[in-house]
Amino acid sequence: MRKFLVLSLALIVTALFGFQIVLKATTPFQEGHILAEAMKKFKEKIEAATNGTIVVELQIGAVSEEEANNLCAKGIVDLQFTGGRPVEVFAPEYFFVNAPFVIKDYEHFLRVWNGPIGEKARAIIEEKGNMVCLGTVYRGYRQMTANKPIRGPEDIKDLKLRLPVVPTWVKIWEAIGAKAVPVPLPELYQALKEGRAEASEGDVTQISSFKLYEVQSYLIITNHQCGVGWIMMNRTAYERLTPEERQLVHRVMDEVCTWATEKLKASEGDIIKFLQEKGMKVIQLDEAALKAIRELAAPAVEELFKTTWPVTTWDEVLRQ
Repeated sequence: MRKFLVLSLALIVTALFGFQIVLKATTPFQEGHILAEAMKKFKEKIEAATNGTIVVELQIGAVSEEEANNLCAKGIVDLQFTGGRPVEVFAPEYFFVNAPFVIKDYEHFLRVWNGPIGEKARAIIEEKGNMVCLGTVYRGYRQMTANKPIRGPEDIKDLKLRLPVVPTWVKIWEAIGAKAVPVPLPELYQALKEGRAEASEGDVTQISSFKLYEVQSYLIITNHQCGVGWIMMNRTAYERLTPEERQLVHRVMDEVCTWATEKLKASEGDIIKFLQEKGMKVIQLDEAALKAIRELAAPAVEELFKTTWPVTTWDEVLRQ
């Protein structure tokens, strides 16, 4: 804790006297994940743009998504490159932007997040979570992995599926028939290795960077969710920056988000090929199977819009 107090003092002195600014950034994801790559790119670009006046310290894969969000909200770290946890915790009524089967693709997500709906969510996160959203990154579609072939909903029934500790996701997947096994991200590999879970779901960079090919035999292409990464900055740290420094941080982060999104879109197919080379067998579900899975999920999604996400409707979101 003393280290973080010293870091905070350094930020204050920097703001007052123009000394070096040190920003501590964290991501729950491992080396090789697109959000870890984006964080390293931000460090590279902001340090070059400021001739080292702003320095970024990196923490990669050392904490869970829950811990990263808590550390950033409290200002113990200044930046988090993470999943949807900030939305889930501080603006839960808008968490449909990061739920299975709701958002069609990344372009659809951007229309929702950058429109009036997302504007309200960002304002709530800033107020309740003490964090400013600096940008989002496309993480790729979320797929399934398993140690048995999955070709339709009948193969998902009673499947021990590892999920993040996210109640809304659990409800949707249990409606499809899975037996949800909520496990924090750092325990993902071990849970599959030990057999606590026999399947998982996640974007292909997660599957690759966590080396799930060592403990899972099949990659099932379901495209059930558009994966998104959020970059959040502690509001107190943000407000210590001068207007010019804030403008520079936004400009560099915009460049980083564009770079990371384009990189992932260009490499998604290559990552799948890499997983095949590592021994995973790829199953592409046909449209009939995908439709059957969506139909099982739909009542749970509709119910969540009534009870948990009442700020809008699924139909309204789809019209964006």
